Amino acid sequence: MRSPFTLTVCAVALALSACSESKDGSSDVKIVNTAYPEQVFWGDTHLHTDNSVDAFGFGNRLDAEAALRFARGEEVTATKGAKAKLSRPLDFLVIADHSDAMGATKAIKEAPRIALLTNKFLLRWHDMMNESDEGALRVTAELIDGAANGTLPEDLTDPEATKERTIDLWEQHGETVDQYNEPGKFTAFMGFEYTPMPGGDNLHRVVMFRDGAEKATKVLPFPSQGFAGDPEKLWEYMAAYENDTGGTVLAMPHNSNISNGRMFAMQRLDGSPIDKAYAETRAKYEPVVEATQIKGDSEAHPFLSPNDEFAAFGDSGWDHCNLSCTGDTKTEDYAGSYAREALKRGLELMQTVGANPFKFGMIGSTDSHTSLATADENNFFGKHSQNELNNKDRALQPQNLGTRRGRFAWHYLSSGYAAAWATSNSREAIFDAFQRREVYATTGPRMTVRFFGGFDFAEDDIADLVKTGYASGVPMGGDLTGGDGEAPKFLISAMMDPESASLDRIQVVKGWLDANGKSQEKVYNVGWSDADNRKIGSDGKLTPVTNNVDLAKGAWDNSTGAPELVTFWQDPDFNAAQHAFYYVRVLEIPTPTWPVYDALKFNLTLPDEVIKIQQERAYSSPIWFTPKS
Repeated sequence: MRSPFTLTVCAVALALSACSESKDGSSDVKIVNTAYPEQVFWGDTHLHTDNSVDAFGFGNRLDAEAALRFARGEEVTATKGAKAKLSRPLDFLVIADHSDAMGATKAIKEAPRIALLTNKFLLRWHDMMNESDEGALRVTAELIDGAANGTLPEDLTDPEATKERTIDLWEQHGETVDQYNEPGKFTAFMGFEYTPMPGGDNLHRVVMFRDGAEKATKVLPFPSQGFAGDPEKLWEYMAAYENDTGGTVLAMPHNSNISNGRMFAMQRLDGSPIDKAYAETRAKYEPVVEATQIKGDSEAHPFLSPNDEFAAFGDSGWDHCNLSCTGDTKTEDYAGSYAREALKRGLELMQTVGANPFKFGMIGSTDSHTSLATADENNFFGKHSQNELNNKDRALQPQNLGTRRGRFAWHYLSSGYAAAWATSNSREAIFDAFQRREVYATTGPRMTVRFFGGFDFAEDDIADLVKTGYASGVPMGGDLTGGDGEAPKFLISAMMDPESASLDRIQVVKGWLDANGKSQEKVYNVGWSDADNRKIGSDGKLTPVTNNVDLAKGAWDNSTGAPELVTFWQDPDFNAAQHAFYYVRVLEIPTPTWPVYDALKFNLTLPDEVIKIQQERAYSSPIWFTPKS
């Protein structure tokens, strides 16, 4: 439901509202921004179209226009012929095609063969892609391995050699994005993916512009090949863009879970120490991290959080090797690969260098390469176009990135979406929500999550949680300082997605620095459904919610969970001298996974190792506490 304050005209002057106008899109509709973020907007910030070098190689034949139409709720025909439609439209979308070799596989496949006779490498790829789908998949695997090993031909990676094609594609893309940007109804963002993977270790970032095509096309998407994957080069590009155009841009790391510890390492990529300048620059340009998506979940890992019974979500198939599976993951790699540990490392670095490079909020997105932003278990179109909804054997097929084998389609998650608390559905308001980290991640369901921290809350404030939260505290993504030694208090609410499962529990995840300057963590159960008179045991664990999934029907009973959970919580272990962070994790009751729906649809027998039941979830951005001195 749209906020009553989000109007399409500025005729009415609202006392505490700011009126802004979209000047970059095709619409000149004016937007009234509400006094505070009253509505959550849902989107996908990581979607690939046929302009991505790998997506086209995987078989995708849907362009940016189809992707935007689908996200807006229209029905489109997927590459393999299935009709595709969301049950509810999204509010915003970032098409994030790879900056490296943008449009290259499409150009190679469609080029006249005679034009490639002098280049045996590209001619072989041309013939393979035109021979069969399997040939195109082999080309894509070679591309991924070449990117990991730095062996791609200059015809694909040299910025000068590809500049003319990239300019044309980027300008055409900008026209399409602006055409579909409708302030107040649907927000289309300019963006791209920066895709370094040194040695196969994932260091990818999605870059998102606040500006429309008029400014964003004054630069070209920044390539990752030739820069050793160093994110500092990307930040230099972003700073230059802002200085030269007056625009604004941010980057979102993703899939830290397959970085073999390099995404959140305790040193710079070249091995030199992190200093204050690096920490401040990273925090400025990377305020948000994509914590969950198709290629696994990056919130936590049981090796790092052995007392967290829910830390293993989305790890299956992903935590044994890096992106291309050319490098095995060691246990010592985990700490640099997961968001919770990075938040803890950020506290340690704040203490030693005076700034926190890992002070980020959390979102989810899909990383779909089909042009279809689907994150629902019963409407999942897969990672790429050879693995779409009408492929009856897709759940059991190998799904490897590169030539090394080891992962199957059932390892992939139908995840996730980004939720932004914003004052209007506009580029400016949603982007600003990302910058201030007032965003959260879900694995697909659209549950509504609020999280406020402050020192002046009382338990009865939960009756007017939102108004009090903004008036007397800070929302998710915010900072608390001081408090005169009193423990911070939190107002938390979660409402189920009406098209998904009811809620099992609300948890608060706390990280802090102990007296020795070492980071610690604890997970608190702070609110739960009480259908079975559940209690916290002597071990600190909450009685599990009843698992009533019927795998024979792909169904469950929502009566064991709660439609809404609202709670007041104060940290019982607070130490006013310790730096800390807090974030909320909301769990649904157990539900079937997408392979179960495939098995029912196609009469398949799933092997025992296939994960058939899971508890979908949301992760809020943290609230940080900083001692006075």
